Amino acid sequence: MGTSKSDYSMMENLKAKAIRWLEDNRGLVIVLFCLPASFLFDCGIQLRCWLRRLLFSAPKDHSKRVKTIQKYVQNWNKLPEDERKLMCTAKPNWLSLSVTFYEKSKCYQVPIDLFDILELNEEAMTIKVEPNVSVHEMTKFLIPKGYTLAVTLEIGDATAGGLAFGVGMTTYSHKVGLYQETIISYDVVTADGSLIHVTADNEHSDLFYCLPWSHGTLGFLVALELKLIKVKPYVHMKYIPVHSQEEYCHKMMELSGALDKDFAVPDYLEATIYDKENAVIMVGNFADVDTFSKRMKVNHITQWYKPWFYKHVEKYLHKSGEEYIPIREYLLRHNRAIFWVVESMIPFGNHPIFRFFLGWLCPPKPAFLKFTTTQAVREMTFAKQVFQDIVMPLNTLKDQVNTAIDLFETFPLLVYPCRIYDHHRGPQGQLRAPKKDQQTPGTNFAMFNDLGVYGTPGQVKNRQPYNPTKAMRAMEQFTRDVEGYAFLYADIFMTEEEFNQMFDMTLYNDVRKRYNCDGAFPRLYDKVKPEIDVIKIGESYAN
Repeated sequence: MGTSKSDYSMMENLKAKAIRWLEDNRGLVIVLFCLPASFLFDCGIQLRCWLRRLLFSAPKDHSKRVKTIQKYVQNWNKLPEDERKLMCTAKPNWLSLSVTFYEKSKCYQVPIDLFDILELNEEAMTIKVEPNVSVHEMTKFLIPKGYTLAVTLEIGDATAGGLAFGVGMTTYSHKVGLYQETIISYDVVTADGSLIHVTADNEHSDLFYCLPWSHGTLGFLVALELKLIKVKPYVHMKYIPVHSQEEYCHKMMELSGALDKDFAVPDYLEATIYDKENAVIMVGNFADVDTFSKRMKVNHITQWYKPWFYKHVEKYLHKSGEEYIPIREYLLRHNRAIFWVVESMIPFGNHPIFRFFLGWLCPPKPAFLKFTTTQAVREMTFAKQVFQDIVMPLNTLKDQVNTAIDLFETFPLLVYPCRIYDHHRGPQGQLRAPKKDQQTPGTNFAMFNDLGVYGTPGQVKNRQPYNPTKAMRAMEQFTRDVEGYAFLYADIFMTEEEFNQMFDMTLYNDVRKRYNCDGAFPRLYDKVKPEIDVIKIGESYAN
């Protein structure tokens, strides 16, 4: 017997009411179900990692493990051509920090069981690691020795390999550039199963410049060597309130060194914009805490009962201030609230009572959230949230902020200054060399910035019409107009033609031919585009 129109209408009505109830009570649902489940899930993951390290960790066996990976690829090459699927890693989608779900089930999956720190070279100030070593693990290993990565992402679950083949930047990037600028070498298994050592000045230099932003479409990363910097135990943080858009735009240009290459820039620099005219600029420098007065200003910001970092910073909108933050806590300062995304999930999450009793459960683990994401949840979160990082010239910051406000009506906004280099070669990978008139006089770099837009758009909060596809396509058009770049871990809304306008694919295409990637690995656009129909979903939620 078929379903009548009235039954169908009733089911749709119940579905709409259920979705509305979940939206209105999302925080309660997450606290009662997701946080405990996430905690148990993470305990299982940590136990798995501990057992894996206890039983299998052995840096001396690195070569043996790499040979196993080579064997997988060589076996793929032995298959008849019509039976070969595109290759990818066997790492589950839910362990990736990307918001998309690439269809790995259609691929030939190669296990990359590489989780070890291989070598610390204190003389050369480098560390060699396998690709699945996390930021948590690297900071825990390095900081007691007085070092950290030159670019240390704030999210502890990010991995060395994910950042190398994706992108990473931090508040030190105004001094050193993107994560890719801190990579000395890559060890890569290519499409024919060969192991090659890739540097900027050997026979694989073209590949060296294309591996960043390639998202695993040119080979399998099995090790990389990264630059280190020396640190002190604390960061002396100064909070500077700014009350006009013109002023915070100018100050970020000045403090980052964009205007004068000889300006004494701070070790760490960022801004959090709380509305169009009001922001807090944070200036941090390495420090020792060696007096009583300094010890009285120490703030352990990552303790579970402390305010979320961006909420802590917000109190400096009305007065300047300073404090000393332990270096590892500073580096992971945004981990507990995932910048400010957790507020969209748990609106009362920063309340002192919640923090004291349940703050230790936060944040919900990204792996758990992805592991439990259904198609319906994926579509709903895509349509009702924005999570974007975009790299654009810092001298366009005013227009960046105004465009983001017009399209998304959400605050805060994050600003990290970052150098983009001209390496004085032809095509230099997916990022073009900055124009001469953008570059800081007397240097080979231009100052760009990451604009971070995270959370629930104001239109959604106010239950006004909101088309996520229209908004994001407008933001992407603005990004192309100012010659910036969208981070590819987030959803993109561009056609392939528009994607090829934003990124320079000239050298990438040459490298794919030279290393026989066509037919072996997916193309970059196909790897990073959303697995859902963004146009259809955007229109359906807008109506």
